[in-house]
Amino acid sequence: MSDGRAWEGNVKARLYERVRERGYDSLTAFANARPTASLVELADELGPNDIAGVQVLSGLLAEAEQRKQVTRFVRDVFVRMLSQSLPDGWPAVMDDANRFKVAKAIGRWSAYTPETHEKRVERARAALRATPPPPGWRPLGPDDELLLTLLPDEEV
Repeated sequence: MSDGRAWEGNVKARLYERVRERGYDSLTAFANARPTASLVELADELGPNDIAGVQVLSGLLAEAEQRKQVTRFVRDVFVRMLSQSLPDGWPAVMDDANRFKVAKAIGRWSAYTPETHEKRVERARAALRATPPPPGWRPLGPDDELLLTLLPDEEV
């Protein structure tokens, strides 16, 4: 985790320098190689003391906007949040503890959703509540079949 130095100097240049040092041509390619890693884990891998998870999030969104793949970015963030809160997948029993874990993952996902996609995420959340995924469901990337049905690739 960053110790405050993440905001010193040219953040974007440092971020992309670290990505290139690891052999990737984009932050998205770097993140795609680690589809279930949290944003903080990605940041720590790039620079444990001078890269913050929110900087990784911002960079991924910027690249998604350039590529017109914001919906895929939204699914990617969902996978990361769910993997962090529910590492064993969707719970079989929705007791209070598991309800909290699901709410935490979905709440964080919603908070990180760009304004352009808020309504679509609201519909996806409602669909997940109405028809929960099978127990153990754990999407391993943004192109998961169920995620694609919840948030297809049409850009808004």
